[in-house]
Amino acid sequence: MHFFLYILKYSCNFYYHPWQKIKLKVTMNANDTSLFHVNVSIVHPEYFFIAGLTGVPHSHYYYIFLFCTYIIAIIGNCTVLLIIAFDRSLHSPKYIGVFNLALADFGETNALIPNMMRTFVFESQYISYNACLANMFFVSFFGTMQSFTLVVLAYDRFVAICLPLRYHTIVTNTVMSLICSAVWAFNAFLMALTVYFISRLSMCKSNVIQSFFCDHGPVFRLACNDNSINFFIAKLNTGLYLIAPLILIVLSYLGIFLALTKITTWEGRLKALKTCVSHLLLVASLFLPIICIYLIALTSSLSSNARIISATLACATPPMLNPIIYVLNTAEIKNLIRKVFKNRPVPI
Repeated sequence: MHFFLYILKYSCNFYYHPWQKIKLKVTMNANDTSLFHVNVSIVHPEYFFIAGLTGVPHSHYYYIFLFCTYIIAIIGNCTVLLIIAFDRSLHSPKYIGVFNLALADFGETNALIPNMMRTFVFESQYISYNACLANMFFVSFFGTMQSFTLVVLAYDRFVAICLPLRYHTIVTNTVMSLICSAVWAFNAFLMALTVYFISRLSMCKSNVIQSFFCDHGPVFRLACNDNSINFFIAKLNTGLYLIAPLILIVLSYLGIFLALTKITTWEGRLKALKTCVSHLLLVASLFLPIICIYLIALTSSLSSNARIISATLACATPPMLNPIIYVLNTAEIKNLIRKVFKNRPVPI
């Protein structure tokens, strides 16, 4: 009997799973050698398969449209980043927030769309396990930074309108830089924690991800061991990056509208409200598509293709629109662009 257990223990240490090696550890009970315990380690697939759009005719035209939004987003956000970085007149708390928003848009666009082009246009839908986790981290990290940055910009507008005499003492460049740095650090920690708990799952149900990238929800649902902590993190992220920012932004604008009622003239109210137009448009472009997707998903069943198309539009459109909104609605940036084009030498 001891010899049999020895052979079993020796052979189990060299057992291989079809996807990845699993080490089976055998321990013997000192009192009863007929009893043993088998401990199976975590199973990770070598590759995932990104399903994307399936059965949609002429889907390549949609990917061409996404590529166009990518080009516009890259050019627009790079322009905003360079203008704010090199023009000292824009080195103010408000534009530190705008700079961080453009940086988040630039990062999300680069993390999402080029990988989609490689995956679907060039039919390379397999992605390695580690590359999938990296893709999940960067898309989620930059995407969620947008909602936090909009809260920071809402705080800036709230202080500017409700406490105008104390604005330059409350919201300084140092304070805004510290707030933005803390937001980036906190977000990086939470997204790293999200990806870490994904790595603790055994993916033995399937390796097909029903999404257009390594999305957190579709990935953790492939697990065959306990994924309750991942489900909790998904709900926590929804609360932190969708519900909480919306509540804070709505509360800040309630305070702003209350402060506007104390201004006696309509001209003064409109002048103060005009400084919030850009921010309100940014909030609408980011949150309205996401809210619509959630409401449709709650009231009716979305097909996989409809969910993917709506989700890609919700992710790709705001980074393209944000720099356009700021260029068209911000007098300082428009005046600076006019000066640049006015001072260009005319070819003879």
